[in-house]
Amino acid sequence: MILTPLRRTLVAVAAVCVLPVGACHTDRTTAAPVPPPGRSAAASHAPATTPPVAVRPVGWSLDDVPRFPPAPAPEPISLPAGRTVPYLSRLPVQQPVAFLTIDDGHIKSPEAVKLLAAARVPVTLFLTVDAISDDVPYFARLQKHGAVVEAHTITHTELRGKSYQRQRHEICGSADRLAQWYGRRPVLFRPPYGTKDATTLRAAKDCGMRAAFMWKQTVHKGKVRYQEGHRVQRGDIILMHFRKDFVKDFLGALKAIKKAGLTPALLEDYVPTP
Repeated sequence: MILTPLRRTLVAVAAVCVLPVGACHTDRTTAAPVPPPGRSAAASHAPATTPPVAVRPVGWSLDDVPRFPPAPAPEPISLPAGRTVPYLSRLPVQQPVAFLTIDDGHIKSPEAVKLLAAARVPVTLFLTVDAISDDVPYFARLQKHGAVVEAHTITHTELRGKSYQRQRHEICGSADRLAQWYGRRPVLFRPPYGTKDATTLRAAKDCGMRAAFMWKQTVHKGKVRYQEGHRVQRGDIILMHFRKDFVKDFLGALKAIKKAGLTPALLEDYVPTP
């Protein structure tokens, strides 16, 4: 058989590559290794045991995260009938539980996703539509780790004193948009700044909300501020925000709950729905 120059070259390469694995090689100056799809050349040389950078805690460690026993079986509270929703800062519960809530959504720290995954505690997110619209999928990732999305208006405007139409637009509009984005229409509501009037509570009811919420403790820069006493009480609602100090605030809230001998529970489990 007469071999053309091209066929002679292919046969020569094949002959070289029948050696044991690892012995066959080509000139490194002309045949750089090709990384697997989706990985950079640098990543392809990383040790197999090195975890992805994305899962490494930044500014905290697993030892910083308090551990809790499983939350007790929830006992839904009774809601009053009428044309307005109740406005609650503490739930009348018998179980040793407290409720962690997180507002707004302006700063989307990757550590929040990691912390929720590590802590394995339920949280309620009262999200402002305008604050989260630049990164809707971020909060879907939080949903995968126990977060439930609830309404906090479209623009975070103070509702008290505004017309019924304006308040209804802010509440209903935010619930409708969040339902489109996250697959569930909110049933709980927090008015911005915690301020409200009778019109707020009526508009919330007309928008399908079951209750509106204030708080008993706030967390800022890792420090818990109490409205009553110096300890979280059973049924208390704790407020923090998506801020640059998210790690300190989240850990501070959990440590305060732990110190009080309580367990984080899901607010939605205690508010009856139709």
